[in-house]
Amino acid sequence: MATSYHFSPAEAPDEQMFTDLQKLNAFEEELLMDFVDVVFSFLAGKASLADGVSAFAESNGVNEAKLKGTVKALLHFLRGGIRNNCTPKHLAEDLIALGLSKEKAIVIVRAWKAESASLSKSTIQQTLTVNEVIDMEWRFGVTAANEELNSVGSAYLQLRLVLDKGNGTETVHMELTLPQFYKFLNEMEKAKAQMGYFGQ
Repeated sequence: MATSYHFSPAEAPDEQMFTDLQKLNAFEEELLMDFVDVVFSFLAGKASLADGVSAFAESNGVNEAKLKGTVKALLHFLRGGIRNNCTPKHLAEDLIALGLSKEKAIVIVRAWKAESASLSKSTIQQTLTVNEVIDMEWRFGVTAANEELNSVGSAYLQLRLVLDKGNGTETVHMELTLPQFYKFLNEMEKAKAQMGYFGQ
């Protein structure tokens, strides 16, 4: 066991992470490339993790429930690599130290190199847009009178969100049309599904 890891210099990974990542040694190279592609697609914001893992499990005859620990461990590892700005060489060293064979580590590092630009872009976008919602109030209404005849009778939703900005709170007021609200609701359900996938 290595004493220090590039993806997590502050603390050593737990034994479960070693066990879950070492399961990747059982994958054939092509199967591993497909699996890693699912995880990288999620990290780059291109696809849903739950849908990708389900499709992978179904098409390869793998038990999806048994994959969850490995997915979680690989996500933790890759997010640590992103957060600590790891080079492909550092990732390979860490993967081998975590018990992966050199061949399996090379497959993951190749995917890392291929996706590094989209991972960086996605991470920056997520960092800039993440605000924790502390409180929310809503009010539903129908326009009774307006200068524009087309908007009379249209439904709207007013939201008041209190966001934790990290250095204080901010209150945000929004008014959404019904189509905008349904799009907002769809995004919230996707976020809930992603969090629920790991039982958070």
